[in-house]
Amino acid sequence: MGFVALVWGADRFVYGAAGMASNWGVSRIVIGLTVVAFGTSAPEMLVSGMAAAAGSGEMGIGNAVGSNLTNVTLVLGAAAIVGVLSIHSRLLVREIPILFGAMAVSWWFLWDGELSRSEGLILFAGLVAVVGWLGIEGAKEAKSGDDVPAGAFEDDDIPGALPSGKALGLFFIGLVFLLAGSRVLVWGAVELALSLGVTELVVGLTVVALGTSLPELAASVAASRRGEQDIAVGNVVGSNIFNLLGVLALPGIIAPGRVSASVVTRDFPLMLGATLLLLFMAINEANEIGRKRGMALVLVFILYFVMLFRCPEFPRCSG
Repeated sequence: MGFVALVWGADRFVYGAAGMASNWGVSRIVIGLTVVAFGTSAPEMLVSGMAAAAGSGEMGIGNAVGSNLTNVTLVLGAAAIVGVLSIHSRLLVREIPILFGAMAVSWWFLWDGELSRSEGLILFAGLVAVVGWLGIEGAKEAKSGDDVPAGAFEDDDIPGALPSGKALGLFFIGLVFLLAGSRVLVWGAVELALSLGVTELVVGLTVVALGTSLPELAASVAASRRGEQDIAVGNVVGSNIFNLLGVLALPGIIAPGRVSASVVTRDFPLMLGATLLLLFMAINEANEIGRKRGMALVLVFILYFVMLFRCPEFPRCSG
C-alpha cells in the first residue's frame, strides 16, 4: 500500500508541479532538469525523512545508497536490455563529474561513522546549488538550441496546457499521497525487518530502495523504448545526484548520529564500483551500452540483493 501511494503520489506531484511551472513561463528543458528530476527522487526524500523522524535513520541512509545502486544496475541494465543506451557528451563532461564529486563528499562525511547536522545541511546546500546551476545551463541550451537531445522533455511528465487550478490541486493531492505513502512504507519496512530478522539498514538497501526506484525504472525503460536513450541515462544520473545530496542529507538534518560501518566499508564502495563499471562500459567508439552489458548490470543487482539477505553482514559471513 505504501509503495502504490508513493509512486502514484509522485506521478501526480510531478505533473502538477510541471503544469504550474509551465503556466509561469518556465521552459520545458528547465522543468525537465529540475522539477521532473526532483520528482523522481521525491519518494526517496520523503521515505528518508520519515524514517529519520521515526528513529530509523539507518533505513534512510540505506535507502539513499541502495537506490543509487539499484538505479545504476537494475534501472539502466533493464533500459539497456530494452534498447541500446547511448551516453550523451553532455553527461560525460557535466553531470557525471558532478555525480562523482557528490559521491566523494558524502563518503568523506560518513567516513568517521557519523552524519552530523552541519554535514547534512552542507549536502542539502549542494543540492540547491546544483539544481540552480542546471536550471541556468538548461535555460542557456534552450535559447541556443545546442546540446539538447531531440524530443527531450516532450513526454507526458510535462503537460503542454493545464489549468492552474487543476495543476495546484494535483500538486497538493500528490504531496498528500507522497507523505502518507512514505509513512506507511517506513512502518511496513520496519516491521518487515523485525519479522525477517535483518537490520533496518538491509531493508533500506534492498526492499525500500527497490520500491522507491520504481519511478526511475518506469521512466528510463519508457524513454529507452521510445529511442530517447539520452533521457534514460540522464534521468538516472540526475536522480543519483539528488539522492546523494538531498536524500542522504535528511537523516543528518533531522536525526544526526552514528552511521553503520557497513555503509562506509561495503555499500559505498560497491556503489562507486557499480558507477565506475557503468562508465567503463560506456566508454567505447559509440559511447553505447548494449543488451549484453545491460544483462551484466542486472546480474550485479541480483547478486547484491540476494547476498544481503543471505548474509546481512556481508562480506563477513559465517557458515
